[in-house]
Amino acid sequence: MNKPVILITGALTGIGRATAVAFARKGAQVVVTGRRDEAGNALVEELRSFGSEAEFINADVRNEDDVRNMVDKTVARFGRLDVAVNNAATEGMVGPITEQTAQSVAATFDTNVLGVVLSMKHEVRVMQAQGSGSIINISSTYGHKGAAYASIYVGAKHAVEGITKSVALELAASGIRVNAVSPGPTDTGMLTRFTGTQENKAALVAQVPLGRLGLSEDLANAIVFIASDEASFITGHVLNVDGGHTAN
Repeated sequence: MNKPVILITGALTGIGRATAVAFARKGAQVVVTGRRDEAGNALVEELRSFGSEAEFINADVRNEDDVRNMVDKTVARFGRLDVAVNNAATEGMVGPITEQTAQSVAATFDTNVLGVVLSMKHEVRVMQAQGSGSIINISSTYGHKGAAYASIYVGAKHAVEGITKSVALELAASGIRVNAVSPGPTDTGMLTRFTGTQENKAALVAQVPLGRLGLSEDLANAIVFIASDEASFITGHVLNVDGGHTAN
């Protein structure tokens, strides 16, 4: 398909934004979602400057009405949905388990897990009617390992990877592929908040065999690939994009 229709949640910063730009540069029709109108409209103008047909939809992935609306508006505008990138996420409250509360756990899981489930529910609804589609959930290399002081975030990303594999099996015969991309240490605002100091960030870089943090563009390139026809025999897979961080 020459101009696939792409929907990206959490698209206003970091990996989501870089992914929107990468798809737009390839001529895709791109719908970006988030909760800040000014930033969303500015991003749409940038995407259109690459020749892409682009739209912004204000949506909170924790709210099923918002999710249903973003998918239905995408289809109303472009007639179909070919690729969905479920990127919206939060690092939650970083700290020891003794400091977590019911509220901090719920806040993290509502965005990182419930948001993915609701998004897939409505994306699949449309893709099943088409008989085709590709869904990419953004996880983390912490989705298959542990990390001190990040237990709730880690648990949420483990859930994303398990859900991804299960839904991939559920949909394998329907023409819909479901995969996850798992960033390693990537130079985003979330990593800056998570590490807290430049010293902590530098210590993380020292653990990456390629000797640098990932860039949002590195992740975007991987997402564009796994969404493409070149990856048509890949489903139920978790793709690490981490500079060798998990190879040790």
